[in-house]
Amino acid sequence: MKIRTLILGGGLSGLSSAYHLKRDYLLVERSSQPGGLAQSIHQDGFVFDYTGHFLHLRNPYTLQLIPKLLGDNLALHKRRSWIYSHRTNIPYPFQANTYALPKQVMKDCVAGFIEAQLQHRPAPVRSPESFKSWVLRTFGKGFAKHFFFPYNRKLWTVPADVLTAEWVAPFVPRPSVEEIILGGLAEQTQTFGYNATFYYPKRGGIQALPTALANDLKALRLNTEVTGIDLAKKEATLHTGEVIAYEHLITTLPLAYFLKIARPLPPEIEHARRLLRWTSLYNLNLGIDRPDLTDKQWIYFPETKYRFYRVGFPANFSSHTTPSGTSSMYIEVAYQPGHPPDGKTILRQLLAGLRDGGLLQRRDRIIARKVLHIPVAYVIFDKNCTRSAETILRYLDHENVYSIGRYGAWKYSYMEEAILDGKTTAERILGR
Repeated sequence: MKIRTLILGGGLSGLSSAYHLKRDYLLVERSSQPGGLAQSIHQDGFVFDYTGHFLHLRNPYTLQLIPKLLGDNLALHKRRSWIYSHRTNIPYPFQANTYALPKQVMKDCVAGFIEAQLQHRPAPVRSPESFKSWVLRTFGKGFAKHFFFPYNRKLWTVPADVLTAEWVAPFVPRPSVEEIILGGLAEQTQTFGYNATFYYPKRGGIQALPTALANDLKALRLNTEVTGIDLAKKEATLHTGEVIAYEHLITTLPLAYFLKIARPLPPEIEHARRLLRWTSLYNLNLGIDRPDLTDKQWIYFPETKYRFYRVGFPANFSSHTTPSGTSSMYIEVAYQPGHPPDGKTILRQLLAGLRDGGLLQRRDRIIARKVLHIPVAYVIFDKNCTRSAETILRYLDHENVYSIGRYGAWKYSYMEEAILDGKTTAERILGR
């Protein structure tokens, strides 16, 4: 079989590529449904996503496209996210709302911030700057101790001096000096961050979006896995043994995974591949036989006594994700690839932590449980990350391979960007 454009992976980037190409393509996806990590699982009347997936739309094109695809199955929400620290909930972000924390903690944070500002330490000439250095000169020792260092160690699985600060914009809000000082005195009335509002489907979970994108696709093959890529011959081998010749190849597979099935690779590309690092994610989804667990949409847990770093509550962004009279939650635990937590041990630890944090009561009955593993969850931005990824992507581009999306381009991004990556790539292939 010969096709002009072969697309690997039916996540949002791959689906968007096919949607915008319109013809002369074949999209292959190993799962039984489209969506990649934007899939939803239906179990026991509950709808479980692969952790929180929210649409943050700013681009004029996606602001038209998503409502066109989903119609009336789309709702706009104002963010209700909080941080649980020192036995109290404070509004997100931590750095703008220390008023409810113990006085000494608030003092540590605000005084440390003022001290850091007075020092006026410039960014180091050597690039990239470590996340540790960036936090200390931007927010000071108090915020580092009580939030940034412990929380991000749980999220990224590596120390702050190993992680670089290349990812922080736009994901870490930077309130002004006045806002941080006022946040130590009273709750802020304004919102901060890129995700102050978001869209989410009313029905069907986040799966509604990839399903809508896939509805008009003429050449989507599910339950189909690519086992080998011959870059020299421009041929892909499927798990069935079928060989497909292509002119253009779009891959949305995790970059490190794609390189394992692609041949031949020059030594410098093999070397760059071995330097790529990432986290994996254990995602526990629970259905609880009690309504209204909380009015919050998700809560961050920076303290090390909790194994999880975030807990979300799907019923608070769609009432159609839970049966009547029940609630659900998703609990996120990051781990190093190849070293998943022991199932029984982690379940016991998570349930104990949820009770300690006031989210579960002893009498609560768990009526649904689903564990979802995400083998590649977050790209680890260490000193080798950007240089290695750029080296690989330049090589692949030379070979007529477009590696796109959050994992294909090896970056930290959100769903709107994935859709736009697919659109841009399709336009490039079409010569627009």
